[in-house]
Amino acid sequence: MPDSASHQNDVRSTIVEVASRLLREHGSSAVTTRRVAEEAGVQAPTIYRLFGDKDGLLEAVAEYVMATFVSAKALSVEAAAADDIDALDDLRAGWDAQIDFGVTNPTLFLFMNDPERAASSPATRAGYDVLRARVHRVATSGRLRVSENRAVDLIRAGGVGTITTILATPPGDRDPALAASMFEAVLRQILTDEPAATSNDSTATAVAFRAMVPDLTILTDAERQLLTDWLDRVIDH
Repeated sequence: MPDSASHQNDVRSTIVEVASRLLREHGSSAVTTRRVAEEAGVQAPTIYRLFGDKDGLLEAVAEYVMATFVSAKALSVEAAAADDIDALDDLRAGWDAQIDFGVTNPTLFLFMNDPERAASSPATRAGYDVLRARVHRVATSGRLRVSENRAVDLIRAGGVGTITTILATPPGDRDPALAASMFEAVLRQILTDEPAATSNDSTATAVAFRAMVPDLTILTDAERQLLTDWLDRVIDH
């Protein structure tokens, strides 16, 4: 006989995959307990036992879809770094992918961006880590004039606001240039006019240097922390 825990995980995965497909193809109204149970080949009580209620099922679906999307993003960041793709071009590609994902998955976007749910979502936190990796590459190139954390927050705020605005606008009235314009507006807030190596911007230089501190293994942990503290004071002055 199959291991009961393994069997339960298989059943759970099947239910989540079926619900994800129904949501993608037919919208949230199609994700009913009865229909999911029928297409997954289980009884409705099984769904209640595994997920509690429909919201619990939707949360599992959202995590599954987001985790899949974020995993692909993480691989693209690694590939961009390995291929030495321009950090700003990679950041732009990530922005475009995130906007497209949110607009084409409105139910999941709104569900996952509930403040309380976003704070506790492993997939959402993983997505933020991918964004931080992209911003870190921009920092090491000497282009940031704000701290990495502030750049991440500005990009997140701009992205969520852009997607929310697009979704709240009737399809026929949507501005096709809105997302690109918002990205450029965010860039004006976080980028220098030229790389730190060729400019006199002390903040940009400090941001670029701070991004390299973890690689200075010749220093002790305490020395790296002290150097980081000094650079943070320069950046936040």
